[in-house]
Amino acid sequence: MAKTKALDILIEEMGGGIWVAALERGRLEGLEFDPPEEEVRWGSIYWAKVARIDKAQDAVFVNLDGDNIGILYNADIRIVQDDGTYKKGGDVEIGKMLRPGQMIAVQAKSAFMPSVDEPYAKAGVKAPRVSMNITLPGRYLILSPTDPENRISRRIRDKDLRQALQDMLRDLKECTGCIMRAAAANTQTDVLMREARILSNMWTQLQDHFNGDSPQLIMDGPDAIQRTLSDKAVKNIHRIEITTMDHFALVEEWCDLFAPDLMTRITPVEVDNPESEFALFEHHDITGQIEDLFQPYAILDSGATIILQETAALYAIDVNSAADKRGALAINLDAAAEIARQIRLRNLGGAIIIDFLRMKKKAERDQLVKALEQAFNEDPCTVQIHGWTGLGMLEVSRNRRMPPLQDRLDATIA
Repeated sequence: MAKTKALDILIEEMGGGIWVAALERGRLEGLEFDPPEEEVRWGSIYWAKVARIDKAQDAVFVNLDGDNIGILYNADIRIVQDDGTYKKGGDVEIGKMLRPGQMIAVQAKSAFMPSVDEPYAKAGVKAPRVSMNITLPGRYLILSPTDPENRISRRIRDKDLRQALQDMLRDLKECTGCIMRAAAANTQTDVLMREARILSNMWTQLQDHFNGDSPQLIMDGPDAIQRTLSDKAVKNIHRIEITTMDHFALVEEWCDLFAPDLMTRITPVEVDNPESEFALFEHHDITGQIEDLFQPYAILDSGATIILQETAALYAIDVNSAADKRGALAINLDAAAEIARQIRLRNLGGAIIIDFLRMKKKAERDQLVKALEQAFNEDPCTVQIHGWTGLGMLEVSRNRRMPPLQDRLDATIA
């Protein structure tokens, strides 16, 4: 798959938090934010202690680092067997597989930030989800040590791309448990094998720390910079702009490991008023685009509007024609691309209901769903389209990695 879309990556810092924006021709296409105080980061790996068994949820609560508690469900258990393979949980009650006081390696599958009103360590009910199915992400591959074979990422829907990757997968003879990402298309086998060896060595080194009876953080999950560079690897990254040497070192370290070809793209930038907040974002005139993400609506160039509302159970998205006089299909197709972008940038998750403009023809509804699927291919998180409801609305679900952008910013301000 040819890399035709060029991106500029901008790395900023405000109040101790890291912001990373991905721009395509000046338009915001990706936004990651790491708050200065994050108790549990998505992807972090812990040597944890089983604290107690919850039979009602068929889960256990685990002490992650002495301060934070995670919840491990039965389906996320992986127990190593005598032959080195891993047995998945779910067949028997969790209390028959794990016991209080047992030490296990787990990975955070969701992030958590403390809030003033609900301190995490004492709340119990807000424990982040963890899994014994540990994965290590690279640029082209994800290493899943508990998987017995290599495979293609389930997120890839395109049949032609899956076939191309399947052909490449046969050449990864020295790799086990490697998940091939879309960015691996048209990548030379020796480059993939180099990354596979790096990830395998990382896993070997991590296992050396899985000992003792004290729960502790073993490795932080990928930060906003690493997530962006990894998620956007399928595209052509033109420049990586930074304003501080600390960020330069972080980018250089990741690129040295996974993307040596990007080393020459790292560009220190001098901006006016470097001490001001969002100086680099102001330099590129994108602060307005970021501020728009905190509004309950988005306006299309045609004049149509998209209303985004959060309820207790789901997110409701409504498409209005407003001043747009075109037909319903044309408006809906434009709205689909923008809805996928808004969901990605705002980091919405869970159940989502979309109320598009009514279309009478099934062929038009099918065309809209296909367009929405293509738009969701840009999303680093798993998105599923479940179909139309009896009232003519489209059901969607998204498994996000961390809380919504609004929630993370609110917790930081609090």
